[in-house]
Amino acid sequence: MIDLLHTELNDDLTLEKGYLLISEPFLPDPNFERSVVLLCEHKEESGTFGFVLNKITEVNVGDLIDLDLLENVVFIGGPVEQNTLHFIHTFDTIENATPLRDGVYWGGNYEQLRVYADSGMVNHKNCRFFMGYSGWGKKQLLSELAHNSWIICQIDLKTIFRTPPEELWRTILRTMGGKYKAFSYFPDDPRLN
Repeated sequence: MIDLLHTELNDDLTLEKGYLLISEPFLPDPNFERSVVLLCEHKEESGTFGFVLNKITEVNVGDLIDLDLLENVVFIGGPVEQNTLHFIHTFDTIENATPLRDGVYWGGNYEQLRVYADSGMVNHKNCRFFMGYSGWGKKQLLSELAHNSWIICQIDLKTIFRTPPEELWRTILRTMGGKYKAFSYFPDDPRLN
């Protein structure tokens, strides 16, 4: 079960790092179809940055970098700069990591992460890797929100490590209840309904 803290954009909820963007069921952009995006940075003057949490590749981390992590697959973080690799994790001892929320961090000292990986401390339950990222220019995301392309929600972020990625979009919507629960049952292709 997902611990849902807040569900809709309203006067009390503004975009912040650590919040999730849930795509509307029929968002026409294939990069974000039925996606869940973790916001890592949001600044009205410069834009927004985050990672898609539920687009899995068949590539293991060890195929891309010198880390012996056989059970850690790489995710497509978004369509921007897919030649870069990023990570989020739950290690509060990694230097220079950016705290997001609920004991989840973005990036930090890679050499320290390597030491943790070599000692067997890193796995898919505490660390995720992303090729590329999702980015929006100044006010671009606010425009998309105004067009109802995204739902903003705040959950206990450690849930993203406990929920299978392929179930994350539907699970969060069902937990939100009401019309969001109904969204979770929409078919991938409405013509098949």
